[in-house]
Amino acid sequence: MLYVTIRQLFRIIFATFYRWKVIGRHHIPKEGPVVICANHINHLDPPLVGCAVSRKVHFMAKEELFRVPVLGPIVRILGAFPVKRGAGDRQALKTSIQILKENKVLGIFPEGTRSKTGALGKAHSGAALIALKTNSPIVPAAIIGPYRLFRSVRIIFGKPIDLTPYKEGKIGAETAQALTERMMDEIKQMMEQHQ
Repeated sequence: MLYVTIRQLFRIIFATFYRWKVIGRHHIPKEGPVVICANHINHLDPPLVGCAVSRKVHFMAKEELFRVPVLGPIVRILGAFPVKRGAGDRQALKTSIQILKENKVLGIFPEGTRSKTGALGKAHSGAALIALKTNSPIVPAAIIGPYRLFRSVRIIFGKPIDLTPYKEGKIGAETAQALTERMMDEIKQMMEQHQ
């Protein structure tokens, strides 16, 4: 399978050139739907997350990537699907929900764009809303760089967030925002703990 071959190639690259370390992989459920939410610091973040997880991770990726020769087809093979940035993309939302209904893994960078400083940016609440609508646990993940040759890059997976307190009553914007804040706070704590 081409996906496995490409993932293995990236694993070799991360091990050789970035001395990657994966912490907390056991927190990712071995089956069932799951949303992995990570901070975003580099273009290499999606393959880093995908290589660190034994299950195939499906990512939202900006639609411009799919128009780049060579890269576009590779992004699709790696399980990504396009999202229009700057506006609500109903098709991307439907695809996300379908992925989780099929008991697969969805990867989202809630900040929506890369942080140039490495500090956490403001997160959008879409990931939390998708998780709540599909009753999928959220696994927060912290990526700690920088991506410099022969310097260690780490990815830390936290415990799945229990959605029970957020499912009481109607699921709306306030509930999704509260869950988003909790998720980002956990990512921040992991970043601080492992700096």
